[in-house]
Amino acid sequence: MAVENKPLMPKATAVWLVDNTSLTFEQIADFCGLHPLEVKGIADEDVAKGIKGQDPVSAGQLTRELIEKAEADPKLRLKMAAPKHKMPAVKQKKAPRYTPVSKRQDKPDAVYWILRNHPEFADADIIKLIGTTKATIQKIRERSHWNATNIKAVDPVTLGLCTQLELDLAVTRANVKRERLLKKAEKSGVRLKPLDENVPPAVIPADSSDEPVDETAEP
Repeated sequence: MAVENKPLMPKATAVWLVDNTSLTFEQIADFCGLHPLEVKGIADEDVAKGIKGQDPVSAGQLTRELIEKAEADPKLRLKMAAPKHKMPAVKQKKAPRYTPVSKRQDKPDAVYWILRNHPEFADADIIKLIGTTKATIQKIRERSHWNATNIKAVDPVTLGLCTQLELDLAVTRANVKRERLLKKAEKSGVRLKPLDENVPPAVIPADSSDEPVDETAEP
């Protein structure tokens, strides 16, 4: 059930209507969302002392014609006037992805996995998918992360940082974006950097045989 609009300042509006119209207490109370006894208290100066009246006509909440009709007919109920200007819908900013504290230490592993397996991802795509930071991504890419020797590539789905559906959708979007950039580059005669040049070298963890090994290292 829809909620009927009421004045933003009900008591101040009631004060003005009491002082400037011959409307009944019931009519004013109904329009302002107050009890008739509250309106009577305003008229007797027992309620809302010191409150300055708010003109609903100048505020666009009522029309003078409707007030005059209601003054002539005590049974007529006042209705809020339609707004002269339609307020645009406010787009709410999407909150950043929340990651439980227990899983935050897994993010570098997920970032490294994405960098190794999906070089088409831009930093913004990774940030949106698992909620990391651009600085962290850059440090992992440059192997300057404080915990670089212990970082291993682990699927973010396995770590519970995103769902398989979210990952698949992110991959699709990244590929579409990449194709769009390629077409745009071809038209302008610019050569984009190959994807394999964006893949960081393997981080070599200390004393671990089941983690990534730098295939470029000499024997």
